[in-house]
Amino acid sequence: MDFYNLVVSLENSPFYMVLLVYFAWYPLVSSVMWIFTSIIFYRRREGGKKGAFDLFYALKEKPLVTFIIPAFNEESNIADTLDGVLKVEYPNFEVVVVDDCSTDDTLLKIEPFLDNARVRLVRKKVNEGKALALNDALPLTRGELILVMDADAVPDSHILDYLVPHFKFPRCAAVTGNPRVVNRESFLSKLQAIEFASIISMMRRAQRVWGRIMTMSGVVGIFRRSALFDVGLYSPDMATEDIDLTWRLQLRHWDVRYESRAVMWMRVPQSVDGLWRQRRRWALGLSQVLVRHGKELMQWKHRRFWPVLVEANMSVLWAYIYVMLTVIWVSSYAVGYPPIGASPIPNFWGMLIATVCLGQLVIGVVLDKGYDVLLPRYFVVAVFYPLIYWILMAVITVTTTPLGLNVNRQKRKYTLWKPIRE
Repeated sequence: MDFYNLVVSLENSPFYMVLLVYFAWYPLVSSVMWIFTSIIFYRRREGGKKGAFDLFYALKEKPLVTFIIPAFNEESNIADTLDGVLKVEYPNFEVVVVDDCSTDDTLLKIEPFLDNARVRLVRKKVNEGKALALNDALPLTRGELILVMDADAVPDSHILDYLVPHFKFPRCAAVTGNPRVVNRESFLSKLQAIEFASIISMMRRAQRVWGRIMTMSGVVGIFRRSALFDVGLYSPDMATEDIDLTWRLQLRHWDVRYESRAVMWMRVPQSVDGLWRQRRRWALGLSQVLVRHGKELMQWKHRRFWPVLVEANMSVLWAYIYVMLTVIWVSSYAVGYPPIGASPIPNFWGMLIATVCLGQLVIGVVLDKGYDVLLPRYFVVAVFYPLIYWILMAVITVTTTPLGLNVNRQKRKYTLWKPIRE
């Protein structure tokens, strides 16, 4: 059979139709699901009833909170970060900065802040990555609650007013906040500003309604100290220590939450290379946790995690199907056979998927504009999101996911520092 007949036979097979149906329906169904469940969260926690919720969550005492800020070569940002942390309007907190053997002037930028009795420095002599930097600092902290944040981020002054009350409930182990993009000079960073509102923030709202969270954001997360030690702290052999820790907490039946009003202003990669490296690490981290924890999560006692587990696997599968169909369609055009289900001119399904996707982006912007008043002005770039991010993430997922299959056999310390925000 020649290549032309092979392509024709493949596109007329039941297998091809299954791929085509999944490719078309997955983004539609998932988008509608994210929209519906995130609106439920908004009405419960951010809408008209939020006053009643705040009264119910009110704490009479203010427990000691420790900010842990791991840093490596952050001379450009660490001063602004520490200045922002010390402006947090909460009466009872300390700050522990962990320098992971920086080779620039990070230490010189930290030194002036050490005159403040709230600030302490842990200086490592060997660079070992973020996970071990956090593990080394945790035994030296005094706080009942531990807020872990990045060294290039700045918290909203009221962040602890929204995070701490959740720990009124003994089963609450962790609460992740709402990261907002602060550096918006490039086209890619503007796209990420929309993404964190319309994709990431919306997904966390939805997951909280389900009862389980995919990941505690590495840039902003507060933990109950005893819960961290209960699960053995961070894992240095995982590419994304934050995803792994989130899953291990929930495997121990700790409650992990999302608080949209706890805003953290963060910096994101502005170049294609920086974004590629960041998302490749994210894809590897997801692959690793699926391999390491997936079997245990299939047990009936972890059934509340099943929606997150199923959605994670389905998203990976969709990426593979996307790339597979693209190869088939390119081959089909190359041999002169118009591919079934693909058209260079937008057809009904293409327009429907694009409309639902843009609808999700609009809802996300509407839900988050109260925390980021300038967000709506960047919606003009949202039309490029499917064109750029779907292609980028599909390629990254397909090429990176297999690397996570050896996570239970390898001893490598994967957790590194995030790419330069260039």
